[in-house]
Amino acid sequence: MEIYLDNSATTPVSEGVIEVVEKTMREDFGNPSSRHRKGVDAEQYLRRAKEQIAATLKVNPGEILFTSGGTESDNLALIGAALANRRAGNHIITTAVEHPAVLQPLRMLEESGFRVTYLGVDSHGRIDPDELKEALCPETILVSTMYVNNEIGAIEPVAEAGKIIAQYNRAQNRQILYHVDAIQAYGKMRILPKKLGIDLLSVSGHKIHGPKGVGFLYIKENTKIRPLVLGGGQQGGMRSGTDNVPGVAGLGQAAAEAYEDLDRKVEGMLLCRRRLIAGLKEIEGTHLNSTEDETKGAPHIVNCSFEGVRSEVLLHALEEKGIYVSSGSACSSNKKAPVSSVLQEIHLPKELQESAIRFSFSDRTTCDQIDCTVDALKELLPQLRRFTRR
Repeated sequence: MEIYLDNSATTPVSEGVIEVVEKTMREDFGNPSSRHRKGVDAEQYLRRAKEQIAATLKVNPGEILFTSGGTESDNLALIGAALANRRAGNHIITTAVEHPAVLQPLRMLEESGFRVTYLGVDSHGRIDPDELKEALCPETILVSTMYVNNEIGAIEPVAEAGKIIAQYNRAQNRQILYHVDAIQAYGKMRILPKKLGIDLLSVSGHKIHGPKGVGFLYIKENTKIRPLVLGGGQQGGMRSGTDNVPGVAGLGQAAAEAYEDLDRKVEGMLLCRRRLIAGLKEIEGTHLNSTEDETKGAPHIVNCSFEGVRSEVLLHALEEKGIYVSSGSACSSNKKAPVSSVLQEIHLPKELQESAIRFSFSDRTTCDQIDCTVDALKELLPQLRRFTRR
């Protein structure tokens, strides 16, 4: 039996998504910019996808911009907003545990003269809203926080952050923008940008059983942002290039499916989370890196360190049993850095950083699969620890 517990890296594509993607490739393959019937038919897929996504966020379809995925959405939000609002100030606030798709663009902006404040986090990976409040200043033009941490599942206090920024804007007559990387949150919780005070929201398709290479950026109406991809003027000039109709159609279908019966799906993931944490507690020498508090931890991510066993060794031992997990973020796990910056920021001892494993679920994960995983860990860990001691 194959057990896939690396859904934060990517998810299997749903049958409904495959069907709509195949149809756009076999039949409705026209270029949406063409004026003939094939082009008009292709354009309908783009419109429908915008409507499907907008419905999940309770926003206007015109506020959805399609991208090549989460990385581009983050880059466009940060660089585009910073460049468009530079006359108002040069200060940006983010957190120390962001994904590289946020941290790298911000480092580039720092090299271009912007000043960036990196908020620290507590032992569970969450920022202190009071520190955000203290960091705001007359030069601040943008705040960027993730919604859910991709490695340990911490839920950042997005609603509180949005209120703090809105209050500051009203008091100081400012227009500080709030960007949220929701790549690990979308499809796992209800997100209402207008209620939360979010101006920019990044999402990736392949985290919600959609295709790879496609995502979207929610851009609140009248938000000043400069396009980064120039050319034929597609998507209102905000992102030029021939529209990825198969990807966008699949993304729209995946978004609609993700929010269908969401409460039941989330409860299923929570059951798996509780089952796994309970099982891990039965194993000697384990250290839970994710919070047990379900109001502060995402339903689909559990990070745990196993004393005396390096994560890569355990990962491959589980793989031999058909169980797939992760030793960190898939977007950076091929790099030579031995440990995670997120685990460093929560002050996890080095030996525990080097033995951390991330388990991540989807609505397809079952408690039986969790039980099999716990049984495999109970069998493997004593063997691996004996080998390590020798």
